[in-house]
Amino acid sequence: MAEATHDRPPAAAARCADLTGHVCPMTFVRFKLEIDKLAPGELLEIILKAGEQIQNVPRSIKAEGHKIEGVKEEGSKFRLLVRKG
Repeated sequence: MAEATHDRPPAAAARCADLTGHVCPMTFVRFKLEIDKLAPGELLEIILKAGEQIQNVPRSIKAEGHKIEGVKEEGSKFRLLVRKG
């Protein structure tokens, strides 16, 4: 299983987390660990797989008070830019 954090996030994001190697509910747990490292208002880019991850994780992100700033589909993966609430 690959480490979730990458060294080179996009210019606007403070961090980038590839969560494609995890299964729910660990996908959201890994997201929580990464977002907790940021200050309110900072951006986190996360990479999710199509299917269960992209269906469930965004719903949980919004329920936690964070905002999804953008979604980019790349084949069977999605890049979400999340602003910490």
